[in-house]
This record gives sequence, C-alpha cells and structure tokens, in this order.
Amino acid sequence: MQAFRQQIAQLTQSHSSEETVRDRVLKTAQRLFANKGYEATTTKDLAAQAGISEGTLFRHFENKKAILVEVATEGWVEILTDLLTELSEMGSYKAVAQVMKRRMFRLHENGELLRVCFFEAQFHPELRERIQSEVIAKMTDVTEAFFETAMERGIYRRMNPRVVAQVFLGMFTIAGFSNDTIIESDAPPQAMKEMAEGIADIFLNGVLAEPEY
Repeated sequence: MQAFRQQIAQLTQSHSSEETVRDRVLKTAQRLFANKGYEATTTKDLAAQAGISEGTLFRHFENKKAILVEVATEGWVEILTDLLTELSEMGSYKAVAQVMKRRMFRLHENGELLRVCFFEAQFHPELRERIQSEVIAKMTDVTEAFFETAMERGIYRRMNPRVVAQVFLGMFTIAGFSNDTIIESDAPPQAMKEMAEGIADIFLNGVLAEPEY
C-alpha cells in the first residue's frame, strides 16, 4: 500500500506549491465561470474580483483559456485525489458505502467546479483533452494499481483490474452528479446515504439474484 500512496503523492506533487496570487485567480475564475459563464467573464472581471491588476494576471497566465484549463484540471485532481486516498479502506461493503457517501457529499460541495468542467468542456476541445490526459488517464492508472494489489491480497476476486478501475470511477462520477439528476436537489441526507449504499452494494455484489436450485 506504500507504493500506492507514493503514486498519489507523485500525481499531486506539482499542485502542492502554487503561488497565493495564482490560487486566488483560479478560485475567482471558478466562481465567475460557473455563475456568468466563460465567454461572459472578462480578464478585467477576473483581475478586479481577485484584487489584482490585469498585468499581474497575465504574468501568471498566458490568457483566459489557460485559466479555464487550470481551473478544471486542478479541481479534478483535488477531487479525485481525495477519493483515491480513501481506497485503502475499501475492503468491505460498509467501507465502500462510507467512502461513496463522503465523496458524494464532497462533490456536491464542488458544484461550481462541476458546472465549469462539464459545461465548458462541450465548447473547448483542449479542455477535454487536458482533463483526459492529466486527470482521467492518470487516476485510472493509480486506481488500477490499487485494485491489482487488492486482488493479489485476496480482498477482491481476480479479474481485469483496469476494467474494475474504470467501472469504479464511472460509478463514482454518477454518484457525484446524483444530487442534481437522479436525486432531487432538495432530497434529505438519508436519500444520499441510500444512494451511496446502493452503489457500494452494486459495485461489490452486482445485481443478479442467487440462482435457485
């Protein structure tokens, strides 16, 4: 499991020492892009809301598109890294359910980021490509390594760990969006708990009933 933690550390190392001004610009951009849209947000807006000049903004970012790409990339790295650091708990139904529940609530807290990523990615191919290469592909690799190790230890049954990793991350994503799609936005916490437990049950046990003989 130490090797698994080292992979996560390497994945996030380049995102752990960013400058304060740069962080402020990214947080401001996430809020403005989510509420006004990328096209309607100007670099003048970004600079003013972040409390800096446009000249300072352009010393940190080449252009507005670069800011959009960084908002999405770094946001997803943070969200998925939180998930992956909890994978070591997932040796039982109860543990998987707890991880899913925590991640679902956390994704709901990141609603602005999700709106930016999935709305703007429709119009910016470079954003889709960056998320795929910098986030999804790397996270799938790390998750695959975890499941491979867990299978070798007998925690999970032997099968293709790459496929298991892809299915798990896909179900996690669905869980994150369920608050505004599958589950009503004003649903009580119990509904989200039941969704998390259901996803954990399906992930671990499938949906087919035991055959009767």
